[in-house]
Amino acid sequence: MWSPQDRKYNTATTQLSSKPNSQSLRGGNWSERKSHRLPRLPKRHSQDDMLLLAQLSLPSSPSSLHEDSFSTTSELLSSRRARRIPKLVQRINSIYSAKRGKRRLKKLSMSSIETASLRDDNSESESDSDDRFKAHTQRLVHIQSMLKRAPSYRTLELELLEWQERELFEYFVVVSLKKKPSRNTYLPEVSYQFPKLDRPTKQMREAEERLKAIPQFCFPDAKDWLPVSEYSSETFSFMLTGEDGSRRFGYCRRLLPSGKGPRLPEVYCVISRLGCFGLFSKVLDEVERRRGISAALVYPFMRSLMESPFPAPGKTIKVKTFLPGAGNEVLELRRPMDSRLEHVDFECLFTCLSVRQLIRIFASLLLERRVIFVADKLSTLSSCSHAVVALLYPFSWQHTFIPVLPASMIDIVCCPTPFLVGLLSSSLPKLKELPVEEALMVNLGSDRFIRQMDDEDTLLPRKLQAALEQALERKNELISQDSDSDSDDECNTLSGLVSEVFIRFFVETIGHYSLFLTQTEKGERAFQREAFRKSVASKSIRRFLEVFMESQMFAGFIQDRELRKCRAKGLFEQRVEQYLEELPDTEQSGMNKFLRGLGNKMKFLHKKN
Repeated sequence: MWSPQDRKYNTATTQLSSKPNSQSLRGGNWSERKSHRLPRLPKRHSQDDMLLLAQLSLPSSPSSLHEDSFSTTSELLSSRRARRIPKLVQRINSIYSAKRGKRRLKKLSMSSIETASLRDDNSESESDSDDRFKAHTQRLVHIQSMLKRAPSYRTLELELLEWQERELFEYFVVVSLKKKPSRNTYLPEVSYQFPKLDRPTKQMREAEERLKAIPQFCFPDAKDWLPVSEYSSETFSFMLTGEDGSRRFGYCRRLLPSGKGPRLPEVYCVISRLGCFGLFSKVLDEVERRRGISAALVYPFMRSLMESPFPAPGKTIKVKTFLPGAGNEVLELRRPMDSRLEHVDFECLFTCLSVRQLIRIFASLLLERRVIFVADKLSTLSSCSHAVVALLYPFSWQHTFIPVLPASMIDIVCCPTPFLVGLLSSSLPKLKELPVEEALMVNLGSDRFIRQMDDEDTLLPRKLQAALEQALERKNELISQDSDSDSDDECNTLSGLVSEVFIRFFVETIGHYSLFLTQTEKGERAFQREAFRKSVASKSIRRFLEVFMESQMFAGFIQDRELRKCRAKGLFEQRVEQYLEELPDTEQSGMNKFLRGLGNKMKFLHKKN
């Protein structure tokens, strides 16, 4: 997803009709330059806005700019910005504005940003009790000690994988239940695997280890199964995390083979590094259709699928297949441009959880605590686990993530590091017997906490938590309101609204991060941590950031931005740009950057011509 600010400079510069002369940029005495001093613009301006300035016949030199022209231009830019923000997003922003109040950032100078010499003063409207301060200190110490024990992963792993991938999936397996000798219980085993692992390389050995774990994830409830005559097929997914932090998705369809009399189900599972649930769900639909005719028709289809090219975001691939009785067929598979919410089912999440409980879980995950979901169905665990992780965008959960934990691996919940796991209800008695450290245990069937730490309501800044709660409680009302554009229609879905509500929470807390990415003498980007935190006017947000900034999620987010050679792209960055444009007139840095950028662009044109 490309945002307006990512357009290249030459797009804008070709619109400027006249050349700047060197005298207007550098010449003239001090009194002349002083008499033509530029007026202040009330807002920050994006590169897209600068393109609009050029189209409005901006004068050729800064010395010829006048107050009236800038006033008119600012009004046009403001109206343009309002038009490009979907109305649903504007309604969400107004809820936050009403709860938060006007003051967001302290007045900053560049010297204070560089030296981080800001004082951590209390805001006028907020005060803390001794108990709250003690709880905050305990949380800070707890997250610091816990993360020392947790492994750290390469934060650019997912982006690197996008370039390294050449196949749609790594392997396809069929998992069946086999009866244990002399027992009336069953064990899951791989009955078919494609492709075969026949090369004794390091990668193949690692693949073999993964394959050994897959049957348990396909049948986490193997011990509960007996032959049945009827069974509705079920779709779910799981995730495998490697020692280096790399992740692979397992897309599963559990179905009952055709036949008569009681029989056991089998699972068809596709393992891929591509997180794209809709695409693989369509693949599994075709697998189930073919399996209903004959198992022999499934394997040629999967072979032709593996030979298909790896699709770029937003692109469609065509897979040619043959089916007896139907002849040659073409299956079209499209990879979404943004698959961030493509596999997420927020409907299931709100069916299982109240808004208040959901916010408590969200807060616990933000501080990288241990969270355990318990439910009766695999699909419920899978859907709710993926949905709560999606709420963390633009951050990524860096720790153990097992949407459906096999009963045979339940000891993982005794791990001292952060995790998010799901357990079937049949494992609940065993769970209660284990010496689990502090964790939030959630019963998705009854919308209640089995175990909690009792501070979940105090983890988030209270005003922003109130805004979160109000926006989510009003979700149906906000979605049903009229929209005026196609962009509004895209947002006016449950997924679009929920995503925007939580994105706004992060915009309000860390939306100013880019102002504190400075350039070192070596040309490297460096993040000014303390200046960033202390620049926030709200004391409760500063306290929250003090703990949140210790998390691996935040560290990974910042490291990603420090290492990038170009600006990050995506919906969050678009909302951040709009947020920075909203900053009040007292924020000087935005205007200074705009004028410097305008001057540099004109100098560039002068040198070029």
